[in-house]
Amino acid sequence: PYDRPKTTLAEFKMCPACQAEYDDPLNRRFHAQPNACPVCGPQLELQPSSEHPVPDGWDDLPHDEIEAARVLLRDGHILAIKGVGGFHLACDATNPAAVIELRRRKGRADKPFAVMMPDLDTVLRFCEVSFAATQALTARERPIVLLPLNTGTDIAPEVAPGLRELGVMLPYSPLHHLLLAPAPDFSPVLVMTSGNFSEEPIATINAQALDRLAALADAFLLHNREIHIRCDDSVIRALDSQVMPLRRSRGYAPYPIPLPFEAPPLLAAGAELKNTFCLARDNSAFMSQHIGDLANYDALRSYEHSIEHLSRLFRVKPELIAHDAHPDYMATRYAVERSLTENTPHIAVQHHHAHLASGLAEHKITPEEPAIGVIFDGTGLGPDGAIWGGEILIGSYSWYRRFAHLRYIPLPGGDAATQRPYRIALAHLWQSGIDWENDLAPCRTANAQEQGVIRQQLEKRINAPLTSSMGRLFDAVAALAGVLQTVNYEAQAAIWLEAQIDPDERGVYPFEISAFSGESVPRQIDPSSALCAIVRDVRDGVPTSKIAARFHNGVAEMIEQVCRVARRATGIKAVVLSGGVFQNSTLHRLVVPRLEESGFTVYSHQLVPANDGGIALGQAAVAAYQATYGQDTDE
Repeated sequence: PYDRPKTTLAEFKMCPACQAEYDDPLNRRFHAQPNACPVCGPQLELQPSSEHPVPDGWDDLPHDEIEAARVLLRDGHILAIKGVGGFHLACDATNPAAVIELRRRKGRADKPFAVMMPDLDTVLRFCEVSFAATQALTARERPIVLLPLNTGTDIAPEVAPGLRELGVMLPYSPLHHLLLAPAPDFSPVLVMTSGNFSEEPIATINAQALDRLAALADAFLLHNREIHIRCDDSVIRALDSQVMPLRRSRGYAPYPIPLPFEAPPLLAAGAELKNTFCLARDNSAFMSQHIGDLANYDALRSYEHSIEHLSRLFRVKPELIAHDAHPDYMATRYAVERSLTENTPHIAVQHHHAHLASGLAEHKITPEEPAIGVIFDGTGLGPDGAIWGGEILIGSYSWYRRFAHLRYIPLPGGDAATQRPYRIALAHLWQSGIDWENDLAPCRTANAQEQGVIRQQLEKRINAPLTSSMGRLFDAVAALAGVLQTVNYEAQAAIWLEAQIDPDERGVYPFEISAFSGESVPRQIDPSSALCAIVRDVRDGVPTSKIAARFHNGVAEMIEQVCRVARRATGIKAVVLSGGVFQNSTLHRLVVPRLEESGFTVYSHQLVPANDGGIALGQAAVAAYQATYGQDTDE
């Protein structure tokens, strides 16, 4: 299937016994490129951490590295394990003390950990597994699959705080199978989280890991096969009969995605958060593995190295570079600087237009078929200088028009407010004319002095950029419902709000859509009535589970209503759902049937993530079409 001398197995010359198997047409290992054995193949090594005391009984550990690692895990220690695409940090997922210690060391207070289980039977003991989830778990890509967690399991609640689901994967390397071999005294569930500090790329090199991860791990299970390309685990959610990718990486990338038209050789730089990039030529788009947030120098170097590698692999020398319209994104700066250095044209693609185009391209929608784009996310620079994120667009690859958007609010403190949902709630209350009373959780969270500062920011627009973000509205509702007032990872408030939902609740909070006031004036979606109803329910002691459900029901109803308005105005019946908000499985399940029953054809993401991890595909599609056919003046 591949040429061994061109892989990281090149340095492992087969011993005579393995070579004889390889050369024998009657042997099942005939021309099996990865053929190796303990004599000539990669070797394991177990080392203690330099920053943590050597675990008790180190000298008494079994001589076999796998068995020794299993003893350490059984005894509650944290191991850094070198895998296929990088290092994992592992511990016993049924040991609360071990999980809590891993969180403390990694500085990861609440963000859920993924786990690995040895086989499907074990997964069924701990989780609800649908047919689609079974297919995903056992597929050759071996992604992490988000599954509803059964009640009463002995998995430590600290693995996924505040959530009813668990990210589970099955072993995908021989090392994993050996490490998780069933035994009476060994946990069948291991935490397997990325081997890095938050915001850093995953470690891949032994010396680098021994240095950087020494503060995180008690011991290291290493091997001497080089990891040439860093690659995180893929993450998907199974929805009914289809899958929804949340992170497209190991196993899936860089498998090509067919484009509905020819593309010149180009590079799409991707977004700032959850970055992936895209190379395209002819009728194919090659999406990179997950790079992550471009938050520091190491992340940028990983990004640049991956671009160089895939460009060589697919023989793409970009004649055009596409990027986000935000000038301060590191990916944008890279794209612009490279275009100047190489004298290559570059094109800025508005963030939400790229989301729309991503959904169109994934489903091979032709340029002659415009769609209604329901693009709900957290942030993206709009042409008016505001932060967009609650957008109803009409458009295709060469053009888009903003048909409607969520009402603007000032965001007190700008990006800092995203860590403090109570501030966003106060802004929405202020914009809706609702008094700040101390019977509401956000008002109790902000003391009188802070409230005074926030009010000044809102009234005088001091460090309070305007935003139409639907993601921020979810944050505000989570704060009003008393779910969370501050967060420590992206979308935590929305994720925890969804986890509270009463699935039997049918109540709906109303949104209002403004009347037509001219082709050049987008309609506004006003959540004031919904917010008033939420405040009333909070004051009446309505359970959080019902408030969460009514809000989700209301958003779904609003989407159907605004799409109906758009269809009457344009005649368009196709709807693309994109943006990080549509990773919310409850919202997705509510919206799609409603739209289909109303006569719409709905396109949601199945190949690339709805979040910013899929945006490079849209950038590539927009740039490719506009470079070949030009930009429509309807934009």
